[in-house]
Amino acid sequence: MRAGTIGLLSILLTVLGGCRGGNPATPAASPVSMIGDPVHGRALIEEFKCGVCHTIPGVSAARGVVASPLFWFSRRSFIAGEVPNTPPNLVKWVRDPRAIEPRTAMPAVGLNEGEARDVAAYLYTLR
Repeated sequence: MRAGTIGLLSILLTVLGGCRGGNPATPAASPVSMIGDPVHGRALIEEFKCGVCHTIPGVSAARGVVASPLFWFSRRSFIAGEVPNTPPNLVKWVRDPRAIEPRTAMPAVGLNEGEARDVAAYLYTLR
């Protein structure tokens, strides 16, 4: 191999090795756990009857056909076709969808910030 190629490979391996961050013996924190509690989020989705409108994997009786099914939600690029699918945007969306899309049929169901974070955490488990 040429010296330039070896140098480039060395830099690439160094950069890629640092992507995980922190101590290599310590597993990286799950992005879901940094948002909220997905178990509580699933319970809230059931409690607030989100499945009346949505089909939601893992949620009993969530077989609605009025709104988009939420299969593979974490893989989507946009929320409701309006804003990038990021945790802060999703929390805002589930708290007050009409603040993002005034003509949406999705109601604000009265979630507080913590509850919205938990619902978002559950939705991000849908891969």
